Amino acid sequence: MISADLGGKTALVTGGGSGIGLAAAGLFASSGATVAINHLPGDDGAIAAIAGLKQNGMNVIAIPGNVADADDAPRMVRAAIGQLGGLDILINNAGTAGAKTPVPFSDLDAMDEAFWSATLNTNLLGPFRCTREAAADLKAAKGAVVSTASVAGLGIRGSSIAYAASKAALISVTKSLARALAPDVRVNAVAPSLVDSPWIDEWPDDRKQATKERTLLRRLATPQDVAEAMLYLTAGASFITGQVIVLDGGQE
Repeated sequence: MISADLGGKTALVTGGGSGIGLAAAGLFASSGATVAINHLPGDDGAIAAIAGLKQNGMNVIAIPGNVADADDAPRMVRAAIGQLGGLDILINNAGTAGAKTPVPFSDLDAMDEAFWSATLNTNLLGPFRCTREAAADLKAAKGAVVSTASVAGLGIRGSSIAYAASKAALISVTKSLARALAPDVRVNAVAPSLVDSPWIDEWPDDRKQATKERTLLRRLATPQDVAEAMLYLTAGASFITGQVIVLDGGQE
């Protein structure tokens, strides 16, 4: 596991109650940052996970809120910044696949208006809302933003057409925000392939195995793999902005 000195720094991790977000929150906190961990209201699993980090001596706070809600997202960001006293790092990780198992691209009827709305509101508009609300504080801190995209946004098959489209759009927004917030704030994204997290618990085993077999490293990405890339892009990498770091283990 890589490490960095983030003593005195503050971070907000959205969707931080499990998977990639929880790994990132733990890694940033263990590196010395004070971390606000956003989770959906009433998510008992997230609340328990955050309590566990606190018991391990990490300086973390819970910030419930829904990034998919146009009113709640900015409220949540302001609450986090208020408790942190500023913001150096924003990790836009909250996301949704829209379904517990992959939706075949041929099943157009499954991707109805509600499916599209939920996917885009969370995966695309959520990161934009949070970054827009945090922009002034990030500029003051000469901070950094990292969003969780996906190889699905780069033309690799994703869990649905809507999911792939949302991540492709997020990559575009990442590049645009890097221009908008320059030169004060660096904005990047990570694009992992299939991550071995609670998200894929109900995915077909053959789909998981097929991904492993297409990967040079012959395994799925882990939340820790993604968290380490996020740490690299925020704690260092001071000349990298507007980029997408692909984490696919050499997928062929």
